[in-house]
Amino acid sequence: MTSATAQPNDPGESTESAEDRVRIFDTTLRDGEQAPGFSMDRRAKLCMAQALESLGVDVLEAGFPQASPDDFAAVEEIAQTLRNTTVCALARCQTGDIDTAARALERAHRSRIHLFLSTSPLHREHKLGMSKQQVLDTAVASILHARKYCADVEFSAEDALRTEPEFLVEVFSAAIAAGATTVNVPDTVGYTTPAEIYELFTYLRQHVRDAHKAVFSSHCHDDLGMAVANSLAAVSGGARQVECTINGIGERAGNAALEEIVMALKVRAPRFGLRTNIDTHKLYPTSRLLSQVTGQLVQRNKAVVGDNAFAHESGIHQHGMLKHRGTYEIMRPEDVGIAETTLVLGKHSGRHALRQRLEALGHPLDDAALDSVFKRFKALADRKRDIRDEDLEALALNQDPDATGPWHLTQLNTSSHLGGSASANVKLRHEDGREVGEAAIGDGPVDAVLRAIERATGTDMLLTRFQVRAISEGGDAQGHAQLVARHAQRDWHGSSVSTDIIEATAHAALAIVNRIERQIRDSRADAPALQGATA
Repeated sequence: MTSATAQPNDPGESTESAEDRVRIFDTTLRDGEQAPGFSMDRRAKLCMAQALESLGVDVLEAGFPQASPDDFAAVEEIAQTLRNTTVCALARCQTGDIDTAARALERAHRSRIHLFLSTSPLHREHKLGMSKQQVLDTAVASILHARKYCADVEFSAEDALRTEPEFLVEVFSAAIAAGATTVNVPDTVGYTTPAEIYELFTYLRQHVRDAHKAVFSSHCHDDLGMAVANSLAAVSGGARQVECTINGIGERAGNAALEEIVMALKVRAPRFGLRTNIDTHKLYPTSRLLSQVTGQLVQRNKAVVGDNAFAHESGIHQHGMLKHRGTYEIMRPEDVGIAETTLVLGKHSGRHALRQRLEALGHPLDDAALDSVFKRFKALADRKRDIRDEDLEALALNQDPDATGPWHLTQLNTSSHLGGSASANVKLRHEDGREVGEAAIGDGPVDAVLRAIERATGTDMLLTRFQVRAISEGGDAQGHAQLVARHAQRDWHGSSVSTDIIEATAHAALAIVNRIERQIRDSRADAPALQGATA
């Protein structure tokens, strides 16, 4: 079992020498995972834990071992797998909880036991039925017991922001004297404001005995939408650990979002003068991994990692971005792991953005032609929320984007089989009058449909991205299928909407095939003209 002298609070770095660094304590797998809709099995937890270690979190709260045998097993497996990140287990100030946490952390390379006990008058009276002295005595006894197993012990005063500041001074002074290396000041119910939490941390740092011997930590919930702002205010008040989660997941309205705190400290470094150990280039991939393992999509307007975080549709914004990206972006998408800024074309877009996108698609237009296309583009944008590349190509070729071809789907049937395989039958009609039918077997209905379309059209496609999301509510919700496929060393995009996601996928795949065929046809048509010009 881990000895009490095995690890310093922060290996290789004293509290004094680390005053310019904020430790990132991630509780995605504990506070975040216990929120409705975000439950993860043991394999998903381990996958996320490894991603979080790669991201560079200092401390990872892996779970609450006493809660269930499965939670114990998950903490135990994560503890023996991670090498650089400190693995933390939560425990109430009860002997059984502490012993169980210690057993789960027995094979950890770096470990921490995290104790919590309510301190507010409301919790003391209605939750615990304890006096102030009983709370003090219980906290001290629990910390001393945890220190028998682990040198790194954190104590949290639950509901600290509704606790008498003078009593918090007593509790934290006693906790540090008993051996707590981190003292956490949680806003358990998301009640405070930035000014209040700044004042509290400043007060505690000034009045807690031997405050310099422990790291002060914040843990903010987002019930009033201020978790990140409150966390940053706590940092300004002297907190040097922030407890947070990927995408801000957590109980009720969630926790402070890790990616927002980290990027605020980075972008506003001249103001804060602080750093973290986070590799910000991995923020977006880690966010997407969490979305995949929980099945919960990230809201489009989510700061830092949402689909719209680096997307611009307004014509005024797009014009500014084309002149200098700093006009409307305070950080680079590459800094958080997003490939590039997206100029989303829609009804708010202007000529500059439309011209740039058409040129990128191989359709440079003179001013007169652009004026004509722009009028039809605006009319289409009023009817269609998302304008795709195939829509723009149709406009540039003076075609009706709602009737682009040459292939059209006339019939689709799919069936799934035991063992995971599926079959698909498709019938397609070409604009030259041909009708083709093909069948295929795949690993699932989507794979089978793609194989059947490939056979019918004679077009090879390597699917590199597939995403389906609901764009309305209810049992008849429409599904938006988005595909990216590689053909001839180029990525081709296709999308479609249907109440049947398999049908939407088929139409999206056919959109890619049609774009490829039109490109080949146009290239052949241009070849004689080029030869004549050369002659």
